[in-house]
Amino acid sequence: MTREVEIAVLPADAENEPVIRKALLSAAGLKPGQLSGYQLLKRSVDARSRTPVFRLRFRVYSGETVPSNPDFLPVYRDAGKKQVIIVGFGPAGMFAALRLLEAGIRPVVLERGQDVRSRRKDLRAIQQMGEVHPDSNYCFGEGGAGAYSDGKLYTRSDKRGNLKKILSVLAGHGASEDILIDAHPHIGSNKLPGVVQSIRETILAHGGDIRFNTRVTDLILQGNQISGVRTLDGSEITGDAVILATGHSARDIFDLLHRKGLRMEAKPFALGVRIEHPQDLIDRIQYHCPVRRDPNLPAASYSLVHNHQGRGIFSFCMCPGGIIIPAATQPGELVVNGMSMSRRDSRFANSGLVTATDERDWQAFSASGIFAGLEFQKSVERKAFLAAGSTQKAPAQRLTDFLDGKLSATLPESSYIPGLTSADLTAVLPDSLVPYLKEGLRQFGKTTRGYLTREAVLVATESRTSSPVRIPRDPVTLQHPGCSGLYPCGEGAGYAGGIVSAAMDGERCAEAFLSAITR
Repeated sequence: MTREVEIAVLPADAENEPVIRKALLSAAGLKPGQLSGYQLLKRSVDARSRTPVFRLRFRVYSGETVPSNPDFLPVYRDAGKKQVIIVGFGPAGMFAALRLLEAGIRPVVLERGQDVRSRRKDLRAIQQMGEVHPDSNYCFGEGGAGAYSDGKLYTRSDKRGNLKKILSVLAGHGASEDILIDAHPHIGSNKLPGVVQSIRETILAHGGDIRFNTRVTDLILQGNQISGVRTLDGSEITGDAVILATGHSARDIFDLLHRKGLRMEAKPFALGVRIEHPQDLIDRIQYHCPVRRDPNLPAASYSLVHNHQGRGIFSFCMCPGGIIIPAATQPGELVVNGMSMSRRDSRFANSGLVTATDERDWQAFSASGIFAGLEFQKSVERKAFLAAGSTQKAPAQRLTDFLDGKLSATLPESSYIPGLTSADLTAVLPDSLVPYLKEGLRQFGKTTRGYLTREAVLVATESRTSSPVRIPRDPVTLQHPGCSGLYPCGEGAGYAGGIVSAAMDGERCAEAFLSAITR
């Protein structure tokens, strides 16, 4: 007999086998001799009461042998003659390639940036010297934006694909098996390069082709059918289909599709700032501890949302024990994002603090048509860059000063390596958004006591929350309605919002191609 039960234990007992076994016997109504084994299915922190606990869900076995854990990896086949071009090697492109190999289809992956380890020197250049490499940065390169910006694997989009399979593949390529049980799984930017490299080796071992420093500059069309792509060096690469998995910041791809007469549409997105607190403060707020958190508890996180006059204001991509990073993809713009290592042991906690934007905010750019939101996004990033003295030092303001309308005479210590420069963020951010951000912050201060503090700093600008353009696709075939064989995919096409949802969308597009060739 098997059954699932949930128990709550103190943090110090989360791995205490005698305590767990006793709690499971009680929860399952079994005597000691009746318990033949158990498996941990889910682990989460519950900090709603004054004493935080771990909630653990187990599958309990009585009179049965506990099955061994199944293999993590699907069976990949050596590639055959058919091949699919995949543009972009972030989560969507990676998992599209893996899914194709399950069916013996050869993926030809074209990535504009460098491999995950070579990419590090370009990240150092933007961090230490303010130099932005337009093809290799925190957004572009092997692993995409996720490889060096945290590796959070939580998604609310688990109905869009096989979430368990995505996590299992990541674990099978070197991620901690904890991601299979944690309610909010996380790999860490120090661990992800190894996972990404392992996935690359799997693809190559089965006949896949991966080409770095290869930027796509043109599509080869025959009527309304795509047959391949051209790259910056003039090469032509042909295939049976093209999966476009370029991420939310490949603006040149949007321009290319527009020149080719392929339909796109403006899409609402969110924009705002990064907010950074001392991690100890967030721990005290969330765990109700007077000084420091229990060492058996992870760095505390939060999720905040408020609706004001029909517009949402919310925290986004919260990084406990993390750092703020420069995420620009072109010189002359300033963009920030957050990341954390696997141990989440930084002294700082940061999160996006953003509000929704739509056509009301883009009116000044209406002449740009479908690119009105994109031009609006660019304008904010350029303004932030100028406010920072045309450097990657980010304009910043103490939280309380932002609410009080005062320029900060000093700024608190920050994790942002290029440094901060004091600025009036109401002059950097769009006028239409500032009242909503202020209203949201005041509300969060009421619901989360201690959140509004002089020790918190707002850093501009958090503007790459999602793509401001959607590339349409047929809901059944997933192909672009005006171009047979072209599969818009992942965040860049407007169908995902993070590592896991992008990975699942990559699989879906690969499966759609497989369905098309078997009809």
